Amino acid sequence: MNILNKVQKAARYTGGELNSIVKDKDTKIRFAFCFPDVYEVGMSHLGMKILYHGLNKREDTWVERVFAPWVDMQDEMKKAGVPLYGLESKDPIKDFDFVGFTLQYEMSYTNILSMLDLAGIPLLSADRGEGDSFVCAGGPCAYNPEPLADFCDFFLIGEGEEIWNEVLDVYSKWKDDGLSRFEFLKQIAGIEGIYVPSFYDVSYNDDGTVKEYTPKYGFVPKTVKKRIIEDMDSVDYPEEMIVPFTEIVHDRIMLELFRGCIRGCRFCQAGFIYRPVRERSADRLCDLACKLIDSTGYEEISLTSLSTSDYTDLENLTNRLLDITSEKKINMALPSLRVDNFSAGLMQKIQSVRKSSLTFAPEAGSQRMRDVINKNVTEEDLMRSVSIAFEGGWTSVKLYFMIGLPTETIDDVIGIAKLSESVADKYYEIKKGGKGIGRGRITTSVSSFVPKPFTPFQWERQNTIPELREKQMHIKDNIKTRMINYNYHESYVSVLEGVFSRGDRRLGKVLLNAHKLGCQFDGWDEFFDYDVWMQAFEQAGIDSAFYARARSFDEVLPWDVIDCGVTKKFFIDECKKAYNEKTTPNCREKCAGCGLMGKCGVKQNG
Repeated sequence: MNILNKVQKAARYTGGELNSIVKDKDTKIRFAFCFPDVYEVGMSHLGMKILYHGLNKREDTWVERVFAPWVDMQDEMKKAGVPLYGLESKDPIKDFDFVGFTLQYEMSYTNILSMLDLAGIPLLSADRGEGDSFVCAGGPCAYNPEPLADFCDFFLIGEGEEIWNEVLDVYSKWKDDGLSRFEFLKQIAGIEGIYVPSFYDVSYNDDGTVKEYTPKYGFVPKTVKKRIIEDMDSVDYPEEMIVPFTEIVHDRIMLELFRGCIRGCRFCQAGFIYRPVRERSADRLCDLACKLIDSTGYEEISLTSLSTSDYTDLENLTNRLLDITSEKKINMALPSLRVDNFSAGLMQKIQSVRKSSLTFAPEAGSQRMRDVINKNVTEEDLMRSVSIAFEGGWTSVKLYFMIGLPTETIDDVIGIAKLSESVADKYYEIKKGGKGIGRGRITTSVSSFVPKPFTPFQWERQNTIPELREKQMHIKDNIKTRMINYNYHESYVSVLEGVFSRGDRRLGKVLLNAHKLGCQFDGWDEFFDYDVWMQAFEQAGIDSAFYARARSFDEVLPWDVIDCGVTKKFFIDECKKAYNEKTTPNCREKCAGCGLMGKCGVKQNG
């Protein structure tokens, strides 16, 4: 394409990478797997790799990748009349059977509309006819599908490896039978984990809250249960991964140790929607590591999960992987380490080839707040972990915190600065003890709490922009050591993220307005424009503050049409415990009765 000579990073748009899959254009089912962000971000996403390689094993299906073109490429495509295309075939995705989006971040929603527009696909599902693609979405943000209900024909709730094969089986027969668009949606609505928003009516109370969800047809379930993969060893995992021509965010092999989390941090949506914990065996992981090293040539393996050091067979696994990686000078990275189970042994394994970065997440600056959020770590845990790191030769660590949490006081906020200073003091203490390590660097990153569906804090009020800014400045003013590099995220973006995180389907009008006003790449600082967003809300006659308010336990929530497996009673109990500053043990210590007993391998006490 001549237009590639006119854009930055043309490798984003060429395809043809090692291990990409090209099939016959006459393949029965054409599937566009769309990531609503740039190539470098989307190609780092493990879920895309899993589904791309897994579904392409089907002889009747060709899955191609599609990413959001950067603005320079969009301009050139529009000038040249080139519609959005699949990377593998270069065919327009408007001719594909499915256009599926993965929803990882609420601030990518306008990119979905931009991509549909660029593809020439009607934005609203109600405007699509019999010959149009089916537009669908899945991923963590799909657990509240309502803000995108006007644009998606259906949503996949839960893990996609099995559910997609069932959908494609139905589609293959439906296509042979030549039935209507409605009939296909009717048939897949009976598959566990499929939500068809047009099959539900929503009514509202006079105060604007949701009154009820009502299925329009008898074949539609009242609530849609998420899909759970029970055996992680038996499910598909790629033995090859595409190796990009250009650098991406996570340019390495990723080994998924397990899904779910035992910890139950009350702010963390992923920890609840991915329950229960299900592990891959060390044998399977080592086999995958060998095959991925051979098929990609990567020089780093990252062991990924929500809390990597909670893998029950970690010592055996890491020892066996070191035998594989050390000989070939391949680095092994262990992200998502907890401060309460970091050890000298783990540290030695991490730096056996070369030092990877070390990141710890205390999340809050005071023990009181860590109890409120059920973090179940102490300052002593953090000091012990950073001491091990500094004594082992590390000169820098990253610390992650949040502000805006329920019950938070200014003293709790200032505690973030004090705890960071304590880490810096520990570094100087060890250095003066004769360890001879170089200049240190502590990076303190502070994000703003966003209430998320299916967490104990889903009913909480979100802090306003002035409140968040005040807290950010309190931290800045109380950091005195030049060794500490303080980063914080723009509160405008966090507040808008919270609106769409807990919004209902009336927000579709806002999204449509924002798209027409030019909003896209809203997760990128250079493009986000809060004033334009407020204009989009005003045009829709919607007050964004309505969605940031506190909710009562008996209010019908926009995501009540979805069943994540964890009971609402459990979330309410956990919320009450947070206000009483009481913690809950992790799942392996004692079952808290979240509703998934029998699927997690933990026996309920009592």
